[in-house]
Amino acid sequence: MTEQGSTISHLSVAMTTTAMTLSASRGMEFYFQIVVVLIGVVGAAANGLILYALVASKQHRKHVLIANQNLLDLVTCLCLVIVYSLKLCNIYLTGSVGYWLCIMVLSEFPVMTTSVGSVVNLAVITTERYLKVVHPVWSQTKHGKWMTYRYSATAFAWIFAIAYNLAVVLPTSTVMDGACYGYVIWKSETAKVIHFLIYFLSNYVAILILFIFCYGRIVLIIRQQARVMADHGGHGPSTASHHIQTNVIKTMIIVSAFYAVAWLPFNVIGLLFVLNPLPTLPDSSYYASLLISFLYVCTNPFIYATKFDPVKQVLLRMIPCKKTPEQATGDPN
Repeated sequence: MTEQGSTISHLSVAMTTTAMTLSASRGMEFYFQIVVVLIGVVGAAANGLILYALVASKQHRKHVLIANQNLLDLVTCLCLVIVYSLKLCNIYLTGSVGYWLCIMVLSEFPVMTTSVGSVVNLAVITTERYLKVVHPVWSQTKHGKWMTYRYSATAFAWIFAIAYNLAVVLPTSTVMDGACYGYVIWKSETAKVIHFLIYFLSNYVAILILFIFCYGRIVLIIRQQARVMADHGGHGPSTASHHIQTNVIKTMIIVSAFYAVAWLPFNVIGLLFVLNPLPTLPDSSYYASLLISFLYVCTNPFIYATKFDPVKQVLLRMIPCKKTPEQATGDPN
């Protein structure tokens, strides 16, 4: 299994692939695909609405990285609809057209790409908020460079995700007997295990540690600032700015915590399948864990809608006969 064009190894969940079949019955797989399409439709509509609210409130300019996070989730949902709708068609793949349809679509390359980009962008948002709250003096000295940094980080999340997934999907995907096998061909079992472990540690464990460290420090600083303002009876612009910043941070803490919870089952089950050459877990466990991870991008918009004040105000104004008081939407940072 070391030569080029090696045969397919046992199906696994290496690199969070959702293209493997796991010997599941066609019936279970069919209903799973229908549910994923429905999740994608709902998620695309919700993310599209939130993205509109960000633009309408002009927050997309002040919170470039948050807008990019929402855009990544929107594209992920659209990709879910496209990819799983084509899977429902059960297309028989032949020739070069079939090969590239497998590589670029049916292997779930688009979903994997936007998912990785979302994680990278979430880590960048966490780092940015940490620097602004925990190291405000240093952050202020770099104030003029923040916008350039934000746009660069936004581009990096997309470019890195595309390059990384291309490097993985091309050598590990193929068409056999008219069916697409994405992310499942490995030159050796050792290479597969090493790759998944690196992915698991960098894409989940390291990100989780980053969330805990950065937001833990941020919460401590915010509490200290709140106590100082309370002792001095703080009111006025500084208090309003602090309130806005706190709401943004609360929103991102919830989004980050939800990421940690939603992707935990899939990563754990993936790790068990990769380390165990003869997996004994039922197929339903795999499908259930995958649905939970897909629900992450579908439900994120509701967090923004309820916790991010500028977005909430735009959405409330869209409700007929609903009047809402104007609230400050500026970003002190």
